[in-house]
Amino acid sequence: MLKGKVAIVTGGSRGIGYAVVEKFLANGASVVLCASREETAKKAVDQLKKINADYQVEGICPNLSNYDEVEAAFAKVKEKYGKIDILVNNAGISADKKLENYPAEEFKKIMDLNVTAIFNCTKAVVPYMKEAKSGVVLNTSSMVSKFGQPSGCGYPASKFAVNGLTISLARELGADGIRVNAVAPGVINTDMMKAVPEEYIAPIVRNIPLGRIGEPEDIANAFLFLASDLASYVSGAVLSVDGATLT
Repeated sequence: MLKGKVAIVTGGSRGIGYAVVEKFLANGASVVLCASREETAKKAVDQLKKINADYQVEGICPNLSNYDEVEAAFAKVKEKYGKIDILVNNAGISADKKLENYPAEEFKKIMDLNVTAIFNCTKAVVPYMKEAKSGVVLNTSSMVSKFGQPSGCGYPASKFAVNGLTISLARELGADGIRVNAVAPGVINTDMMKAVPEEYIAPIVRNIPLGRIGEPEDIANAFLFLASDLASYVSGAVLSVDGATLT
């Protein structure tokens, strides 16, 4: 579905991002994954090469909150591959703290990675996509972007912002042949969720009509669809992939 495409995936060394990278590779794309550290990027690339030695994958580690670093790193990707067809803005962090205990610097850190990084990465690739008169930008939102959450206001605030960027940029860039969409995952079985005791999991599952927690592959499948030509008339969408979770 993505044969011959070149993709950059931020936060691609683990969890949902890693699943997206693997899914894109399996569907013929060349993928550059962004990680926070060189060792995590190398570990992810090595794991993927063990799955299939022919996968065209490499890792880079720019500071996504620094536009100059992002621009320089993505320029090297463009120089090497000749184009950048797909950008997946997946990198993100969260914090679960009540407002009175919420350090201002932690709120800023969340906004820097969850929002500013999307601005930086998108701004860096759009000139290449405009040159090609085509491109796909995909952002990771969250179900809390619709409903908020009772603690940790920085994370839902950042994801509301992601939705705003997605819809606004879809309108701005559509005339250049660039589609912009977001995927809003529900509760997903990542390493973070695996650390949650079983007694806390059961009440969560009871609020999911499909009766199970989502898997990273469920989210990767949504990204694959939106990245492919099957979604050629889909732009400005925030696709919920949450099993119809009740709030």
